[in-house]
Amino acid sequence: MTTVLDTPVAVRRSAMDLLARREHGRVELTRKLRQRGASPEMIEAALDRLTDEGLLSEARYLESFVASRARSGYGPLRIREELGQRGLARADIEQALKECEVDWRARLSEVWQRKFSGRRPADARERAQQTRFLAYRGYPMDLIGRLLSGREDD
Repeated sequence: MTTVLDTPVAVRRSAMDLLARREHGRVELTRKLRQRGASPEMIEAALDRLTDEGLLSEARYLESFVASRARSGYGPLRIREELGQRGLARADIEQALKECEVDWRARLSEVWQRKFSGRRPADARERAQQTRFLAYRGYPMDLIGRLLSGREDD
């Protein structure tokens, strides 16, 4: 059963339902409300009001997203890219990554331990395989290189 969002109350209720499940960014929330049939004017008014009331917060969304993805084993490069694709400002993304207090070196080591059982690469093929995997997860090449060569404390 699809509800038509044709009143400000319905748009607000739908937005609050989405926010009750998890934090959302303004762009993401706008897209979801549009998909549900709300007009752009009603969406903007509802989101402005939710922001004024502190129920919609880009900073909280960024903090939540970064923490969640870091716990899932993703690195800062991948997280930065995903947030950029979600329409967030580059400066806000950089600020959130700076303030997140995630030890990326420790996260990288945990991901590597889990995937490769702490086994350093024996040859160039294994090194390339491990490097590709960790780079895909979004870790910087300098950290990957230090980890794989056993110099992670440098």
